[in-house]
Order: sequence, then structure tokens, then C-alpha cells
Amino acid sequence: MDRCVVLVDAGYLLGAAASLLAGEPSRPRITVDHAALIQGLRERAEADTGCDLLRIYWFDGAPDRVPQPEHRRLRVMPRVTVRLGALTRSDGRWAQKGVDAAMHAELTELARNRACADIVLITGDGDLLPGLVSAKEHGVAVHLWAVQAADGDYNQSEDLVAEADERRVLDRAWITRAVRVKETQPQPRPEIAAILSAPPAHAKNGTPVPTAAAGPAEPCPAAPEAEPAGKVPTPKDVASLGRPAQAPPTSATLRWSSDRGWVERGPEESPETAALPMLSHLTTAEQRWADREEDITVVSGDPFEVGQVFARRWADRIGGPTPLAQLSTLSADYPRIPHRIDGELLRYAARFGLLAHKDDQIDERDRYAIRAGFWREIDERTETVRTGAE
Repeated sequence: MDRCVVLVDAGYLLGAAASLLAGEPSRPRITVDHAALIQGLRERAEADTGCDLLRIYWFDGAPDRVPQPEHRRLRVMPRVTVRLGALTRSDGRWAQKGVDAAMHAELTELARNRACADIVLITGDGDLLPGLVSAKEHGVAVHLWAVQAADGDYNQSEDLVAEADERRVLDRAWITRAVRVKETQPQPRPEIAAILSAPPAHAKNGTPVPTAAAGPAEPCPAAPEAEPAGKVPTPKDVASLGRPAQAPPTSATLRWSSDRGWVERGPEESPETAALPMLSHLTTAEQRWADREEDITVVSGDPFEVGQVFARRWADRIGGPTPLAQLSTLSADYPRIPHRIDGELLRYAARFGLLAHKDDQIDERDRYAIRAGFWREIDERTETVRTGAE
């Protein structure tokens, strides 16, 4: 049939792009506009082969084969199918498992079934050589695409290059249409900058210290040993803040962190706070389906954004004649999120791959960002409701 198929080894494509643009094959060093990348691949494949596109297969690795945010966005794009292998860590390095085998199986199956006339193969791995040869024997033309090498040399198997029917190079100009280098040292959001640095303030009697914009903050008592800048304090570190060196451990007071500084842990949740509904209790089946669609197609998975989205849905769906009262009840415990709602928030965040590579625990910095996003949205919604009531 006069159609073409594109098989993409994402590890090769994005790793080689990172080497070309950032000087090292580290995918976290780059940002990718996946919609632009897929569109560019489709246009280039149709132009090179003279055939209409049947499908783009995107092969990548993921921890426990759990789709990451980028995979969720890709798999709902037209004519894109995502195939995931495992991502494992060995000797301090991450490696894909099962991706080459999946590509080989798809390559030979497409050729055997005569599903297409041309196959575009974007990879550098020589393990795919038998599949390439098999596809040629079934009458399929194989186009091998390479990403421009950073050192001007090959970044593909020479045997693979020699066996391909047609060869093309995706040069720097083509790659930069959809791929950019990240800032080397991104600045933390203002909402969590204070959390990730040494505590700037403390509170007394459970009353939060105002933000810097509201007035000067009282300096926090020095800890027995200064923490390195940027280190996230552990619960033990938090408990020791302000405690004299000679004081027994039982005199320590647990504190809660927020962008307003450090606040004393308040009393147990009030009956009003405990009665606040969870998002799942406020969500209909139709809304749940729409939420999933939004999560897949719109929400990027940034921790701060995840907290905002969750809070927006919760605030939009609280019922009753006095939503301001419920928002005010929630805000009264700032920065502490009610236990049930906080657990639901973190479970929601886990859907976006924020557990990846962290032994099923969300990173401490990500948790700060998730909760900071939650409170930012709640503050805005409370102000909006209050203004509307007046």
C-alpha cells in the first residue's frame, strides 16, 4: 500500500538532540514541543517518501512502563501510537529495556503484513539491523534518519547506515523548530523559594508570620548547625529549629513550612475542617471523564500547576449556598491542608509521573511546589468569591 510509517526511538532522537544543542545526552537539559515535533516528522516523512502517513510509532522507556506526562500528551495526538519499554537504573545510569525488541517486532510485522510501502526509521542502534534487512526482503523501502551529530561524526551503527535504502540527516535548524535548551540554573518560583532556602522567619502561638510584602519578618532563631543553602530540611531538622542545644528532645516543637516562613503546628483539625468534602465526593462521572481528558491533553505535569488544577476543581465544585464559608474554613488552617484532601492531592499528583525514579515517593521539593500551587489557587478563588459576594 502506498503509505509510510515512522518508527521513532525517542531515546536516540531526544538524546542526540540534547547532545547537539546542550553538549550532553541528557534529556532533562532540553524542552520539547511535542506537537511541533510530530507535525515536523509527518511533513518530512510524506515529502521524502511521496506517501501519505499511516502512523507514527513513538518508542520510549518509562519507570515500570508507567506513561509519563509527555507520553500522555503524545498518545492522544492524531496518527501517533506510543509503545513503552522499561526504564531501569544500573551502575548509576538509566537504561531502556525492551524498546529495541518492540521496535524490531513492529518493523518486521509491518513489512510482513504489507501495511506500508515505506518505513522511516529514526534510531542509531545496530540491534535493529535484522529487522531492517527483513523489511527490505518483504519489499519495503527503509529510510534511515539521523540526528546531526554534535562532533560531526556518525551517531548511528555503520552497519545500519550501510543497509538502509535512503538516508537523511535532521540538522540543527530542523531540530530547533521543536527542541530548545533549558536554562542551566532555573530560578525557583517565588512561592517556594523561601521554602527551599534557609527558614527566613518563624511564628509564635500558631500564628503565621506575614510575607515579606506585608512587612518585615521576625528573624528565625539560629539552628545549632546551619544547613547548606538550598537543602530541604528533614522533619528532624524542622523539629530542632529554635531549640536550645542543651534542651531535651521532648521540648522540640514541630513546625510546618510555607512561603510565609515557619509556623507552629496547630491543634488537631476542627470539626468544620474535618467535614470538608474531598474532590472525589464532589465530582460526577461526567466531570471525572472530562478531568481525565484535561489531564492528558492540557496539564503539563509541572508540580505547581498540578496543585493549582486540583485546587481549581475543588473550589469550583464545592456546593451549598455559602462556598466562601468553606473556602475560609480551608484557608484558616494555612499552610496545613486537611489530611484527607492532602492525601488525595498527592495521589492525583502521582498520576503525572512525579513518583518516577523516587522509590514511589514524591520528591520533597515537588511536594512543596504542589502544595504551594494549591494554596495560590485557593487564595485567588477565595478573593474572587469574596469580591462577588460583596
